[in-house]
Amino acid sequence: MGVSTLLHKISNRGAKCAAVVVAAGNATRMKGTDKIMTELCGEPLILHTLRAFQQSEDIQEIVLVTREELLESLSELCVEKKLTKVRRVCRGGESRAASVQAGLDQISKQCSLVAIHDGARPLVSQTVIHDAVCKAAKFHAAAPAVPVKDTVKMVHGGIVEATPDRKSLYGVQTPQVFELNLYRAALAKAMTEKLELTDDCSAAEHYGVNVIITEGSDENLKVTTPTDLVLAEALMKRRQTL
Repeated sequence: MGVSTLLHKISNRGAKCAAVVVAAGNATRMKGTDKIMTELCGEPLILHTLRAFQQSEDIQEIVLVTREELLESLSELCVEKKLTKVRRVCRGGESRAASVQAGLDQISKQCSLVAIHDGARPLVSQTVIHDAVCKAAKFHAAAPAVPVKDTVKMVHGGIVEATPDRKSLYGVQTPQVFELNLYRAALAKAMTEKLELTDDCSAAEHYGVNVIITEGSDENLKVTTPTDLVLAEALMKRRQTL
């Protein structure tokens, strides 16, 4: 079934949305620290991420995808912290695409939308989640993004080759939200063709789907380095005082 046929069949009025939180990476840039379990304001970083979706009225269930050695401890954490929307904690794959696929396989039949989110983005706001889900329900695919602030250079062999117009450049964040069956088809096609996917939107774009950009947030940062963790801690503490 082609993308045009799928889009024609889709009607997402009153659609229910599942969140697939991907936390299966090895965190090689965190200097030996497991970033999703590292402490952020006294609690594991991943707990802040999961709470954001637990608290969202736009999300009906959560699937957490992680590494095998964390399955038991994260399952216990979800029970202890009463994260009642967490439907499954499952093992990820060898790649991000494979991990996302593992999460999609665990979504219940009642959901027709999926919000795919980086587990290492603990500061995602309710507004960012809401806007992306609402746009995806209407237009089939949506993702939050922020305009690029720095001038970007295209470089080859250490030499600048071009300077793209910054006005057209955006940094894309998560959650990236899609009509579920459409994204399943897009991801299957991308994996069959062995595409290197830099984000989840890439599979939808390759499948011919227009992704609508929603307003992201500078605070919705991805914790990748120790410096990111320091910034996330400061932002979280500021939120707690407001």
